[in-house]
Amino acid sequence: MLEIKNITSGYNNKIVIDSLSQTFEKGKLISIIGINGSGKSTFLKTISGILRLSKGDIYIDGNNIKSLNRNDIAKKITYLSQEKIIPDMTVEQMVLLGRYPHLSFPKKYSLKDIEIAKNAMKEVGILEYTLSPLNTLSGGMRQNAYIAMALAQDTDYILLDEPTTFLDIHHQIELMQKLKKLSNSGKGIIMVMHDLSLALEFSDEIAILHNGKIVKKDFPKNILKGSEIEDIFGVKIKYLENESKYIITY
Repeated sequence: MLEIKNITSGYNNKIVIDSLSQTFEKGKLISIIGINGSGKSTFLKTISGILRLSKGDIYIDGNNIKSLNRNDIAKKITYLSQEKIIPDMTVEQMVLLGRYPHLSFPKKYSLKDIEIAKNAMKEVGILEYTLSPLNTLSGGMRQNAYIAMALAQDTDYILLDEPTTFLDIHHQIELMQKLKKLSNSGKGIIMVMHDLSLALEFSDEIAILHNGKIVKKDFPKNILKGSEIEDIFGVKIKYLENESKYIITY
């Protein structure tokens, strides 16, 4: 379990996340939603250890993050940012980067590491692209490669910032189905989402972040019953059961 206790963080002297407390369990897909500037990306960077805490504590399965070094944290949490530079390497080379936190000195990949990377590529359906340069793949295939790298890192928690950005609707749904499968297998998936409909359809829980605080975290059906979506986003969402889809109105 990830336990967030009264954390505050930000950039320079600007507070973005303010006295926030929350818990996140393994085996769930949880979406973080909020308007632009609400602190969603900052929140992910903070709980992954990229940003330093101004105050408060974060516990990963009972271990205070302050007692862990970067390598130890990387064995517990995988973080995939929204903005990804496409490195000049093959799919296999990038997926193997996920094994780096697990390497002992000298930093050399073992047959086990290579096997884990191959299994990760197979899991997301890109094994045939093992030797393909990343820059030759479509946006959807590249995103699958990043997910494979996260799987190869073999952490209990995977944090993703806007994972469906720049993907067409087919690849968005395909990716969400894969993430849902991962959470069902026991991974804790926490992701920032821009698309409210996708978040509501695939998430086990929705957390609404506003002004640096999580104002509500609940099941999607309970989120719809509340007034927070309309109050914060200025829209109304209705679920049409006969058509199995969400309708957003202004």
